[in-house]
Amino acid sequence: KRQSRPISQGCLRALCDAAREHLLMESTLLELDSPLKICGDLHGQYSDLLKIFEKGGHPPRTKYLFLGDYVDRSEQSIETVTLLLAYKCRYPKNVFLLRGNHELKSVNSNYGFRKECERRYNTDTWDMLNDVFDCLPLCALVNGRIFCTHGGLSPHLHHMSDIRRLRRPILAHEMYYNSQKDLIQDLLWADPDEGARGWDDNDQRGCSVKFGEDVVHKFLRKHGLQMIVRAHQLVQNGYEFFFNGRLVSLFSAPDYHGTHYNHGAIMSISATGDTSFITLPSKGRRH
Repeated sequence: KRQSRPISQGCLRALCDAAREHLLMESTLLELDSPLKICGDLHGQYSDLLKIFEKGGHPPRTKYLFLGDYVDRSEQSIETVTLLLAYKCRYPKNVFLLRGNHELKSVNSNYGFRKECERRYNTDTWDMLNDVFDCLPLCALVNGRIFCTHGGLSPHLHHMSDIRRLRRPILAHEMYYNSQKDLIQDLLWADPDEGARGWDDNDQRGCSVKFGEDVVHKFLRKHGLQMIVRAHQLVQNGYEFFFNGRLVSLFSAPDYHGTHYNHGAIMSISATGDTSFITLPSKGRRH
């Protein structure tokens, strides 16, 4: 059965053109102030995105930072990314979008997004939305104290200027020929590992690295930071602390993929820098 289109292809093209313009005016490393709310993976769970806005407040009243992985795995990736891009264009100073590893053509061609675009629109639509993904920033600093990215840290990240110097659009098919390809890959793919010391191969992902507590403490100390907030990893309660609270993983898609019983969560940072979490509870059953 062919699903309806949330907007016409012509309107979607205009939205993508406007979104690229807004995104490319920003730095690859965003610098944001609280109060704001931070969201992890969504994976096309559009109804849960609407619940996030119901619970956390709608822009522009609430400022949001999304950490990537908007598409794949579910049936409404187009609605999810379309709403986020529309909010970005309407309230560019209140909605901020980072790139996740699923905002790569090489990934979202295999996990549902391409098929959804072809079923509901055409291949050109998939190309057009990926052109927007190529423009997404990679990291953010909140209050100059909290480092946010989709994946994790990199042995190739020595100074924050290393991120600022990354020029966008970063085309997926060119990324692996980019002189900073290892840094880009790690920001999108790396994982924390409580059992690791230093850096290790990330065998679970088949690329990038895992990093231990010593790496996190050294990074925070060197850059004068308080903590790291990242996504990229299913965690049962929607958020999970690592390394004595120095890093938190966020996952904002409850009952992920209809095959898990997990909660989702969003992180709230107050004007004074205090942190708390809003839970999106699991329905406690498989879909």
